[in-house]
Amino acid sequence: MARRISAKPAPALPPPLPTREQVLAFVSEAKERVGKREIAKAFGIKGAAKIELKQLLKAIEEEGALERGRGGLASSGRLPPVVLADIRSRDRHGDFLAFPVEWNGEGKPPAIVLQPPRGSRKAARPAPGIGDRALVRVERDGEGYTGCVIKVIGKNRAEIIGVYRAGAQGGRIVPVEKRAQGREILIPPGEEGEARDGDLVSVSLERETRFGLPRGRVRERLGSLGSEKAVSLIALHLHNIPHVFSEATLAEADAVEPATLKGREDWRDRPLLTIDPPDAKDHDDAVMAEADPDPKNPGGFVVTVAIADVSAYVRPGSNLDREALERGNSVYFPDRVVPMLPERISNDLCSLREGEDRPAIAVRMTVAADGVKRGHSVHRVMMRSRAKLSYSQAQAAIDGRPDDATGPLLEPALRPLWAAYAALKTARDRRGPLALDLPERKVLLTPDGQVDRVIVPERLDAHRLIEEFMIQANVAAAETLEAARHVLIYRVHDEPALEKMRVLGEVLASVGVKLPKEGALRPDLFNRILRAVEGTEHATFINEVVLRSQAQAVYAAENLGHFGLNLRRYAHFTSPIRRYADLIVHRALVTACRLGPGGLPDTSVGELAQIGETISAAERRAMAAERETIDRLIAAHLADRIGATFAGQIAGVTRAGLFIKLAETGADGFVPVSQLGADYFRHEEGRHALVGERTGETFRLGDPVEVRLVEAAPVAGALRFELLSEGRTRAGARPGKAPGKKPGGQPFKAAAPGRPPGIRNTGTRHRGSRR
Repeated sequence: MARRISAKPAPALPPPLPTREQVLAFVSEAKERVGKREIAKAFGIKGAAKIELKQLLKAIEEEGALERGRGGLASSGRLPPVVLADIRSRDRHGDFLAFPVEWNGEGKPPAIVLQPPRGSRKAARPAPGIGDRALVRVERDGEGYTGCVIKVIGKNRAEIIGVYRAGAQGGRIVPVEKRAQGREILIPPGEEGEARDGDLVSVSLERETRFGLPRGRVRERLGSLGSEKAVSLIALHLHNIPHVFSEATLAEADAVEPATLKGREDWRDRPLLTIDPPDAKDHDDAVMAEADPDPKNPGGFVVTVAIADVSAYVRPGSNLDREALERGNSVYFPDRVVPMLPERISNDLCSLREGEDRPAIAVRMTVAADGVKRGHSVHRVMMRSRAKLSYSQAQAAIDGRPDDATGPLLEPALRPLWAAYAALKTARDRRGPLALDLPERKVLLTPDGQVDRVIVPERLDAHRLIEEFMIQANVAAAETLEAARHVLIYRVHDEPALEKMRVLGEVLASVGVKLPKEGALRPDLFNRILRAVEGTEHATFINEVVLRSQAQAVYAAENLGHFGLNLRRYAHFTSPIRRYADLIVHRALVTACRLGPGGLPDTSVGELAQIGETISAAERRAMAAERETIDRLIAAHLADRIGATFAGQIAGVTRAGLFIKLAETGADGFVPVSQLGADYFRHEEGRHALVGERTGETFRLGDPVEVRLVEAAPVAGALRFELLSEGRTRAGARPGKAPGKKPGGQPFKAAAPGRPPGIRNTGTRHRGSRR
């Protein structure tokens, strides 16, 4: 039998190398950078052919069509999927524009339009801002790029905000931050961009040298300092405060339909009133009170607080919601308000205007004659404000001077309000919240945006009434959500730290006041201290020291109580137009009380904790911006009074010198320690004092002094003084006029960090918003 011989198949030919065009197409379509291994696998390249592929890739790279970076190859001139980028500005739609830190393509690096995070959970991340450096996930969008921030890495420290001063050989930048005063930046010709003399600009440092001025390049023109709102413009950009709504958000606000009576109780016939400052543009709370008809509550009252129902219009996950969270709160400057929500919402649909139907969420509280709350209920209503009154207008009516508006309301509405407040005040006095006496000042501007004068507004019972009603409504909101076992954001204020109490005890001992060492730490302990020094020369000093001993109030998802108000639970509910925390509480009440649509979606404590951190940071940002704007306005106001003398008080003590608060305007300025005299002054932190080693001459927090204005830097909001008063002697005598002191001629020195807060703008009511 013959053997059958089977022929072996011929070996398969290796696949041909891909062409240059095929390689470029593959790399271009890849979602991330690719390496030789991924390309070989895609085209079936094996064995020795990989050497040829490597040579092909090297040739394409050398001709510039491909670029190698961390993670592999990418098309030249194209951004990888994830880049490190600096957020520099906004586009005309209000979206952030980021630019890659590294760029090897031709021309300028491309802009990446940052999209807001999708979904309420992602929105809880800390919001990026101009000047931030971030990891960005990038997608191609036509000829450009869009992106989403993965993580904020930190500030681009090379970016500086300043005023451009044009010159014959280029220009210079005068930084607006106090710590950068005296450190101008040279802008070479051609690097000024679109900046003109006097413009506020953003600058990146290009090079620093050991000798001469550092060099920079103008990145963006932010606005003209010749405008009437120039001073607040500095603060907005310096603190990265969003102030331009995106077109998508504005369109969403414009498309909102007014709420109807459906699903609401009809309260339009109830005598609810708004009581606000005379210049208030939005009215987010209304109040009323009446005698309780229940015979079981003799002398008691039914107190109602109705709050604009923002949750009816701003839904979770919407553009309105995302921008509100990014802003965190409205910011109030003397020359403008930067609202948390567009005016269509804040000043129109959610403003409780006189005589117009408005949706509200109301808390109805039953109060006993001694001010103790017996119960409360939450309602979703349609209301109609009976009248819009100012604080002084309502107070004048109660004091026997009614006008045409308040006369008809005196007996049916105003007197019941004051009677109910008297009962609540009795309970408040028993509760004993912290009672600091540190009056706030208000800056009044001229029509062209200049300082007219600074006043201390009179504190009226009308202010205290509204404040106490709001506090009680906030407590009721927190109690309702706790009873329903629903998550919420609390307004918490922790008790003072032990170290701060130790320092306070040392300060009190220096003025002959003892700090009790036994018993629970309660606000009344501090109130007893304040009463002990009331009317003495130490009163202001001790009020300041007690304030500095307190913790800072913040927003949190876990309840720590509110030490300053002496309350076990407290949440912000009464200002959802201008505080995002209040909007969260509104939504939670809608869900917990089954009041209809617009409630809080399923949210974890962890997610609320992130939101709390975000809006607490936004609040601190707003406070700093408001304070610095006041400083700049006052510095400009005093710039033409160089050499004038002023009465003041030592408002801060550091090793670098003394901060002085002027009695006339409340402005803060600095006296360098080098100007205090020939002695060597030692900073005694526990005593809040500078003490001369040889003479014992002492300058202490709270001491009254006389100073001469030596220098004013309006752009930075900085003032430098010469001290005309002597310090305390070893025996503790009060300072007097120091004979023979002459103005110092040294250049301006930047204020040291840790400056105490200056005067705050009280032009728009805060109603305990920062308690």
